[in-house]
Amino acid sequence: MPILTPIEQILWLLGASVLLFAGLWLAQRRTGDAGIVDVGWSYGVALAAIIVALTSAGSVWHRVVIGTMIGLWGLRLGTHILTDRVLTGREDGRYQMAREKFGARFQPFMFVFYQVQALSVPLLALAPIAVAATARPTIGPLALTGIALYLGGVAGETVADAQLARFKKDPANRGRTCRAGLWRYSRHPNYFFEWLLWIAYALVASDSPLWWLALVPVAVMYLLLTRVTGIPPTEAQSLRSRGEDYRAYQRETSAFFPWFPRSKTSPASPAKDLP
Repeated sequence: MPILTPIEQILWLLGASVLLFAGLWLAQRRTGDAGIVDVGWSYGVALAAIIVALTSAGSVWHRVVIGTMIGLWGLRLGTHILTDRVLTGREDGRYQMAREKFGARFQPFMFVFYQVQALSVPLLALAPIAVAATARPTIGPLALTGIALYLGGVAGETVADAQLARFKKDPANRGRTCRAGLWRYSRHPNYFFEWLLWIAYALVASDSPLWWLALVPVAVMYLLLTRVTGIPPTEAQSLRSRGEDYRAYQRETSAFFPWFPRSKTSPASPAKDLP
């Protein structure tokens, strides 16, 4: 592949992402399942990272490592969402709620939502790799720590997804909240471990004098997961479907960072939530 400047990479990736997510928006109109956007986003970030790694100049080792890390993460996450949600014909509850909330305005809202996802793809794929490409050829201890953290993050996210899927398969758990395994210590352990992966990419890029730019995706992902597309709509849907059982779970369990569960509290005196 030809070597491209970061500006050229952004323009190509942005154009491709806008077209891809416009196509996904048209597809969800036909299928009635808006959750396909999550599959497209995961695969899109993975593919974009591989393209950036192949078309950048600079440290080959750093580019290949981060490109491979993001590529494998996106492939695993996208495949999990595809097989666990989309192919089952069961639309994610977050999008079901949005359909009810926006009514006739749902499709215009989703078009904007899909395009916001398209805009995030070049940023998340380019920032850590472009920074890492300017790194010194040596491999520092922080970069090795980043690789170890990545492996731990992927393992944690995979285990959390498997524990939740196993819980949901048992008909006896219908209407109940999963508190098994990692879900005992965090209401969203999958989101937490996903966020750790972006810290890992920043650590691999830490050999660069521009290392601080790799922290931008870390901050963006934290905001998305905890304030925008992650926890808020997921918890709203959980409260609607599981009611008081989930409210008790909120009172007892940390929202994001894993921590020991609090003692059971009464609905009238809820404990202050942890971040």
